[in-house]
Amino acid sequence: MPLAGAAAQPAPPPAVQGLFEACREVFGASAGAVPSPAGVERIKSVLDSISAADVSLTRNMSYFRRVNSNGIPKITYLHLYECEAFSIGIFCLPPRGVIPLHNHPNMTVFSKLLFGELRVKSYDWADASQDSTDAQLQGARLAKVKVDGTLNAPCATSVLYPEDGGNLHCFTAHTACAVLDVLGPPYDDGSGRHCQHYNVSSSAPSAGDSKPLPGDDGYAWLEECEPPDNFHLVGSTYMGPRIVDN
Repeated sequence: MPLAGAAAQPAPPPAVQGLFEACREVFGASAGAVPSPAGVERIKSVLDSISAADVSLTRNMSYFRRVNSNGIPKITYLHLYECEAFSIGIFCLPPRGVIPLHNHPNMTVFSKLLFGELRVKSYDWADASQDSTDAQLQGARLAKVKVDGTLNAPCATSVLYPEDGGNLHCFTAHTACAVLDVLGPPYDDGSGRHCQHYNVSSSAPSAGDSKPLPGDDGYAWLEECEPPDNFHLVGSTYMGPRIVDN
């Protein structure tokens, strides 16, 4: 029991405030470049410590039951913060929800699975070769599989970089999933950071015959495409602890 007249101890800042402050320092210092290894570890460490309770999310919320008229799950995005240097948000995926294959041009991205079972498949662009250059001219480009597996929360934060770590990825929710994302810098068409979606082809298109993939099945030809018709992303109001930008 506190002594009479003793000053009450201030409540600790919410976890998302600590994340914001780490991102502000790390991405502010990097000025649009890839953060230093120490900066990456700092943000990753903060994200690793954040739980669903810290952002006021539970599996029984309506975000994780949303479907369209055809029964296709809708993905909900909860916006926490965005500036020119970075953004913070949460993707809420119902079971069977899919975020289709897309890129993150010149961006460093941190993804923390707060709860659920999530299949992740990611790619990085393969080293340029004559065959892949020819294919690029026809709209396809060779990529190498970086990750093809399932995450089960609790698990470590994933990090991808502009040219490594699986810069192109897709998510499929086996159960209700919540993914806390930090993008640095965020998407911005005017700065050349356009979110582009891709289809996977088993072989490279060519004027004549179709060339096989090099080496083994760890490669794929990726073609730019419009977002799939069955991809439904909706925004909703974040109801958890607020970030104070002071």
